[in-house]
Amino acid sequence: MDAGFLNDYRKAAEVHRQVRQYVRTIATPGISMSQLANEIEDGVRALTNHQGLEAGDALKAGMGFPTGLCLNNVAAHWTPNPGAKEVILQYDDVLKVDFGVHVNGRIVDSAFTVAFNPVYDNLLGAVKAATNTGLKWRLQSSINGQEAGIDARMDHISESIQEVMESYEVELNRKIIPVKAVRNITGHNILRYKIHGDKQVPFAKTATTQRMEEGDVFAIETFGSTGKGYVRDDTGVYGYGRNEHASAAGLHHVSAKSLLKTIDTNFRTLVFSRRYLERIGVKNYHLGMKSLISNGIVECYGPLVDIPGSYVAQFEHVSVP
Repeated sequence: MDAGFLNDYRKAAEVHRQVRQYVRTIATPGISMSQLANEIEDGVRALTNHQGLEAGDALKAGMGFPTGLCLNNVAAHWTPNPGAKEVILQYDDVLKVDFGVHVNGRIVDSAFTVAFNPVYDNLLGAVKAATNTGLKWRLQSSINGQEAGIDARMDHISESIQEVMESYEVELNRKIIPVKAVRNITGHNILRYKIHGDKQVPFAKTATTQRMEEGDVFAIETFGSTGKGYVRDDTGVYGYGRNEHASAAGLHHVSAKSLLKTIDTNFRTLVFSRRYLERIGVKNYHLGMKSLISNGIVECYGPLVDIPGSYVAQFEHVSVP
């Protein structure tokens, strides 16, 4: 592991820390999700000193993926889109704030949950305690006689995280509700310019042979829910990601070819949103994007939701070797 690798991660982590600290002061009832997203992204770009407006500049440093601002039963992958109805933060909302900062493709991914009504305190406490349990497996050499740190087994980690998470309960409307670990989202390793690698860190007991290995960078994250603890795809668009293995040989639409060139120049395999495209001046891209998606060159990601009326909290930190 070279000094440049660690230096990039230290820079990205410090930017994330400063922006995260600022966000906690402005994420209050009455703020719009568009304003909150812009404040986060403007802060990241200012502190990394890369505005991302010139061709290729966003690949040097900046946003690691679109800011996620997910309310209540929306667990992940929601961001404000241009022209959509404005969403305003309310006192009784549970807001997940999830954003990434990269320097030279080294992505720091961290998230936290904001709630103003104290009835949600145990829900927030559950995910924080669960994530900290996962981090202990990464940082210590052994836990309860089992191997931790390098070579820690994912099945041991997932079981212990779930046990901590589901020891919590929440009282809502005079009803005691156990906190459930969301079963079909996982933590993950992070590769250069790629937020999701090929390893998963579940936080519900899972049979797997995967282990943590030397040199791995992991996003240790957990989601706890008062609902079913299982998320499904919802309507809408969160962002897009370039499939690095897909060939563009079969593309015929001029608009699709032009859009792909813009994506490769400015984002490569970093996930990006509609706001990011429009910010660099891309117009009339919907037909071209449709063609890229249908050809498997770009993947489209939508919001992930639990049942209506439920509340989901999230807590996440990156662990660098």
